[in-house]
Amino acid sequence: MLIKTKMWLHKVPPVRLIVISFAIIIFVGACLLTLPLCMKDGQSTTFLDALFTAGSATCVTGLVLFDTYTHWTPVGQVIILALIQLGGLGLVTFTTGMSLLLRKKLGLRNLQLAVENTNGDSSDIGGLIRMILCFTFTCEGIGALLLMIRFLPMMGTHGIWVSIFLAVSAYCNAGFDILGSIMKDGNMIPFVSDPLVCLTIGGLIVIGGLGFVVISDIYHAKLQPALSHVQRHGLNFHSRVAIFMALLLIVLGTIIFFILENDNTLATLPDLGSKLNASLFQSISARTAGFASVDIAKEHDFTKIFTVILMFIGAAPGSTGGGIKTTTMLVLVCTVWSVMRGKDETTFLHRRIDKFTVYRALAITSTAMLLVLVVTGIITTADPRINGVDALFEATSAFGTVGLTAGVTPHLSDISRIAIIITMYIGRVGPISLGLAISLRRGHIHSDSVLPEGKINVG
Repeated sequence: MLIKTKMWLHKVPPVRLIVISFAIIIFVGACLLTLPLCMKDGQSTTFLDALFTAGSATCVTGLVLFDTYTHWTPVGQVIILALIQLGGLGLVTFTTGMSLLLRKKLGLRNLQLAVENTNGDSSDIGGLIRMILCFTFTCEGIGALLLMIRFLPMMGTHGIWVSIFLAVSAYCNAGFDILGSIMKDGNMIPFVSDPLVCLTIGGLIVIGGLGFVVISDIYHAKLQPALSHVQRHGLNFHSRVAIFMALLLIVLGTIIFFILENDNTLATLPDLGSKLNASLFQSISARTAGFASVDIAKEHDFTKIFTVILMFIGAAPGSTGGGIKTTTMLVLVCTVWSVMRGKDETTFLHRRIDKFTVYRALAITSTAMLLVLVVTGIITTADPRINGVDALFEATSAFGTVGLTAGVTPHLSDISRIAIIITMYIGRVGPISLGLAISLRRGHIHSDSVLPEGKINVG
């Protein structure tokens, strides 16, 4: 049996194995969360509710049916945190990285899986994964220590667990919290004016959302040469694009959120600094993390629609975040701009972007838009009391693995919950990866065939 399993694993394409691994983690996590010892009232959680929670944690989304602190015991919270860590790093990255740290030999099969899961360069994937794990645990550790400055005096020794949980959840862009002892379902609202908490969590979100390849490039191009006292060199094109888009969206989101909500959810804050702190935090969190320092349900509809756009874009490729990815959005914008100027090639920063990348960006975006619209339709049909804007918000939050909600998640019907679970899963593994995993067959690819050209008028 074991030999047959190994033979099957060697035949499965890497992209399909990654998709399957996430499904297995979710299922196992759901089974564990149904155990009575995971609930504070000693009862068993229904499998659908446990599946929703496990899916949200593994897909690092943050949509919850119950307040994590008041509903789940410490055992349940540990299981949820483990799912967040595995889902954020990716099961393949985690297991391969542990093998490397233990100095085990990395086979060709694991090498292919690691490249697929991290969007890395196969020439140094071993070094990349070592860096991913060491950097991840270092960032989470530093973040937890900073948060302890606030939570240890406030909560005593329990503040250690709260700090660790929030640091891991923030770095993995999950949005789960265990602050229910302060304010049930309040998330980050009690700390909206606290720069230490908001900037620490916001910093972890940004770092986790940049992507492992970008972090590796920053280290090798800037930090390592500085430590070795040798000349630093420039970042690669992908890293520059990812950093540019992250900064642009953070600044733009902060300004627009401040303008739209200054007379609404920000009106009760004491000073300009607190309002800017809240606006910055929401701009960072909206693209992938799902922490909320204001009441999302009370936001203006236009603010929700703007947040939907940020959630749909998401984080950088190869990161702990979701969405269509920032680089995908840039490719689309540059393509539209090039067509409007009558150019045949998509360009950015005096570089030509190949057509395959453009086609992939179009495929990802169109598939994602279709998925979000279908799920929005399912929610509005199954739950007529939920208005269209909130349904769109919920569907986009699930696809972007963000976790922000306008307060409708606990009130979803079973049909809507199943639709959200599927959407979170597709959003985490990627719509194109899922499609390839389903359709990919050995021996059915004929790349050398030539087809006659078909001309179609568009526009």
